[in-house]
Amino acid sequence: MSAVSNRTAEPSRNQFVNRSKLWQIGFFALNNTATNLYMFAMGFISYYATGIAGLTVVIISTLLTAMRIFDGITDPIIGYFIDKTESKFGKFRPFMILGNVILAVTVLLMFNITHALPEAWRLPFFILIYAVHIVGYTFQTACTKAAQTVLTNDPKQRPVFSAFDATFNTILFVGGQFLIASVLVPKHGGFTAGFFAEFNTIAIIASAVFTILAVIGIWEKDRLEYFGFAEKNVKTTFKDYWPVIRRNRPLQMLVIAAATDKLAGQVIRQPVVPVLFFGLIMGDYALSGTISLITVGPTLLLTFIGIGVARSRGLKMSFVGATWGALITYALLFLLLVIGTPTDISLSNWGFMTIAFLLLYILGNSFMGVTGNMVIPMIADTTDYESHITGRYIPGMIGTIFSFVDKLISSLATTIVGLILAVIGFKTAFPEVDTPLTPSLFWVGLFFMLGIPMLGWIASIIAMRFYELDDKRMAEIQEEIAGVKQILVDKKEISIPVDEK
Repeated sequence: MSAVSNRTAEPSRNQFVNRSKLWQIGFFALNNTATNLYMFAMGFISYYATGIAGLTVVIISTLLTAMRIFDGITDPIIGYFIDKTESKFGKFRPFMILGNVILAVTVLLMFNITHALPEAWRLPFFILIYAVHIVGYTFQTACTKAAQTVLTNDPKQRPVFSAFDATFNTILFVGGQFLIASVLVPKHGGFTAGFFAEFNTIAIIASAVFTILAVIGIWEKDRLEYFGFAEKNVKTTFKDYWPVIRRNRPLQMLVIAAATDKLAGQVIRQPVVPVLFFGLIMGDYALSGTISLITVGPTLLLTFIGIGVARSRGLKMSFVGATWGALITYALLFLLLVIGTPTDISLSNWGFMTIAFLLLYILGNSFMGVTGNMVIPMIADTTDYESHITGRYIPGMIGTIFSFVDKLISSLATTIVGLILAVIGFKTAFPEVDTPLTPSLFWVGLFFMLGIPMLGWIASIIAMRFYELDDKRMAEIQEEIAGVKQILVDKKEISIPVDEK
């Protein structure tokens, strides 16, 4: 029997290379899909809250922003407990399972009971259930980031997670938008109670299945032997958060780059934005689902190319290149829609506007997909950087520091959309597909869909200039970590996993 499990690729240089089987990485990537499914479903909460529960646009927009901030605040707390946890069921699996159960229960309560309560009780009940929902969401999402370090530490394998993550999430968001725009909305006549009942049932069942598969994927690696340098969890306190943030410059820069991109992504995924962009500016809301389906193949192809670049040239190179590509194509798309006639864009009218729009939109979204899918493995790199400079293995703390700032910034999405719409006259209800297009709605729609993402990518390009973890630097860090581990093994202060019979 080999003395080392999945750690034999480069024994002469680094016997501590920890790799996972391909199916394990693929299964665990579904943990992110499971939580993204709830994020997608909760993106339509504004329509439920204003159209069915009777809350106003300004109240719900402000409330959702406050809840997003609360979501960020819970991250460091839960990250602290993840780093402290060591049970017979592992460090991550208990949080994944409990989190998904909480998500399912709170969605059932929120969408089925809120509107049936007396009017005075609706807002307090909504706030309470949403707060519990956020705790469950953080339980599960924190594990996606933190468990990357035990899944694999091989710089060549770490980007593979992005291939699975990109595939699953492209199918989720594109297929989800098609399901909403082309099936459920026409079937139920809009965002009705029947719509939410059917859609949420689908989301709950699918997310539960994804979570079970993710638990299976991480099962073998969710063991003490893979938790950093020591046989015991690192002692941490809440006061340790600030020194980590202050000294970990790569984490700072990644947070800025990813959070601004996330803000743009959150704005685009606000349900009213596709209504404005496709339904009003182009005059065909169903086009959003159809065009999204068309983008699946090119998006995945470009993402796989980006992952190939990441495996050979590092995650940073792939992230920066894709960011430039997204910025340039969206700038051209903005000019096309301002100069041309957006209503000429139709799959039944294959003129210049349709062809040019499809090429730029598909290319821009494909580049956007690459940037988004590079972030999670880059978080693992910043965790390894922290271990390298301090000797402390704190994946929960690093992952939730990232999430905390990321959510604080991206929490502005709902408020930005709600307040801007309120300023142009939509204070009590959001625009719908039959709302007449005005110049204000035209420019607001372009700003939401194209302008905010471009601003986010500019911020990312600037931040990445100060992010040192390229391919060469990560190779040095992994070698130095391996050297420390070898010293500890020689002193018999730690052990390494043995193959299971």
